[in-house]
Amino acid sequence: MKITSITPIAITIPLRQAIKMGGILYTESENLLVRVKIEDGSVGWGEAPAAPTMTGETIASMDAAIKYLMSHLIGRNVTSFQENMKLMDHFLYGNSSAKAALEIAFYDVVGKIQKKSMSELLGGVKRSKIPVLWMLAVGKLEADSEEAQLKLDEGFQSFKVKVGGNPINEDVSRVEEIRKIVGKSRQLSADANQAWERTEAIRFVEGVGGLLDFIEQPVMGNDLDGMKSIAQASSAPIGADEGLHSISDIVAHKESGAAAGGSLKMIKLGGVMKALKAAELSDQVGMKVNLAGKICETSISSAAVSHLAAAIPQIDWGLSITNQYAATDIVKEPISILNGNVGVPSGYGLGVEMDEVSLERLSKHAIRDE
Repeated sequence: MKITSITPIAITIPLRQAIKMGGILYTESENLLVRVKIEDGSVGWGEAPAAPTMTGETIASMDAAIKYLMSHLIGRNVTSFQENMKLMDHFLYGNSSAKAALEIAFYDVVGKIQKKSMSELLGGVKRSKIPVLWMLAVGKLEADSEEAQLKLDEGFQSFKVKVGGNPINEDVSRVEEIRKIVGKSRQLSADANQAWERTEAIRFVEGVGGLLDFIEQPVMGNDLDGMKSIAQASSAPIGADEGLHSISDIVAHKESGAAAGGSLKMIKLGGVMKALKAAELSDQVGMKVNLAGKICETSISSAAVSHLAAAIPQIDWGLSITNQYAATDIVKEPISILNGNVGVPSGYGLGVEMDEVSLERLSKHAIRDE
């Protein structure tokens, strides 16, 4: 089946509540949807959020990248996943988020025409329920503590505290209090989103002692020496996020002792298959895996990452789906969490159906086929 049109659609998603990451307060997310049509009229959807501090991409740059790639993709067989990705990489360097959005749309439409789910296309379902890592990111002790108790009562077993936006002693106190709330048996991690210098990060890891199951990206992603120094000072494993953009990055973190695991995102790695290969390599070399979306995504991306989570070898550090932080969604039946787990979406492709009314409301411009 040949691709007949590709349409990028910019949307703005309001958040349920303000989220503080790396010292920056976010109230909304700018995302780019991609609609892919094929010759029989079938449609597939993909999505990627703008992440300039993570991938260097903005809405404008992703829109431009997709429009640039259109002339090379239209007319090609949509089922040729590897060939289409090689073509995109040949004609356009980088732009990993734009490519991920396109590849998600390809998997969605191929699943629909072949009557298979995305996870089936990826090799099959290894788990039907995936534990969700809930993010505590208000940045204030009382609010994050209340949310931790609420989510604990809802059945969540894994929690991540966003740190780095407050003085070190305040972040340490927040971790101490939340550990008391969730208890010793639940997984608790902290994520600094590159907020600290080495000395600050070492103060934090020494302050929290053995309270955390892992600590994510305490310093800049390209500071492997810093990550290694912090890992040596920490009783908790150190995880990488912003530092993982390729297979070679995983190898470098493992061989240098900079990280014991990592947060894998399709937008960083450049697509579905690259994220799958990164997860398989991580498992082979003994690195823990957290699979994640960027704050904040709709149920399009959250469905895609849930399917990927069902297909990878292990996901010991949990799944971070982010449509839960959106004030509204764009599908008729949003991805939901039950007792702290997300189920693999049923149905073909992504298994979610676009709500055209919500799409029109959230889109920045009139929608037309390119």
